[in-house]
Amino acid sequence: MKRHFMMFAAYNRWANGRIYDAASDLLDEEFNRDVGAFFGSMMGTLNHMLAADRIWMKRFTGEGDAPAQLDAIMHKGLPALRVAREAEDKRIVEWVESLAPEDFAGRFTYLTVTDMRTISQRLSPALDHFFNHQTHHRGQAHMILTVLGRPSVPLDLIYFQRTEEGRAFA
Repeated sequence: MKRHFMMFAAYNRWANGRIYDAASDLLDEEFNRDVGAFFGSMMGTLNHMLAADRIWMKRFTGEGDAPAQLDAIMHKGLPALRVAREAEDKRIVEWVESLAPEDFAGRFTYLTVTDMRTISQRLSPALDHFFNHQTHHRGQAHMILTVLGRPSVPLDLIYFQRTEEGRAFA
């Protein structure tokens, strides 16, 4: 199970890098344009992905800065947002690598952001959600790029698994 989540942490970092690479040539107006995605623009979507990861990592580890809302805008520009995203992805990879096999069956308790409820759940299903959530919103980022007339960005897990880094998990 640990290897499975290590693969998803590495895939998450790889796929985020591809989205950021694809967004790197967006004009400021395009980056900020509300195209009808759940968080409006590429800026809103990428900030949400970072905010959610920070919220979950604070829940998992008890450490780090976490915004109080899911639509928090931590960085308005892509360069600063990318630096923060890369640091968070590194943190995620290192944290998953630090877990012992028995940790995945353990429970943790946290307070929800949306309705302030206390939840207790096992780590493994929470990690499934954590990585699936990223995939969901990267799909929205991909849609934003498509709406803006940018080329398609292959993000399928199989493409990662065919990279040198991904083959390490095969």
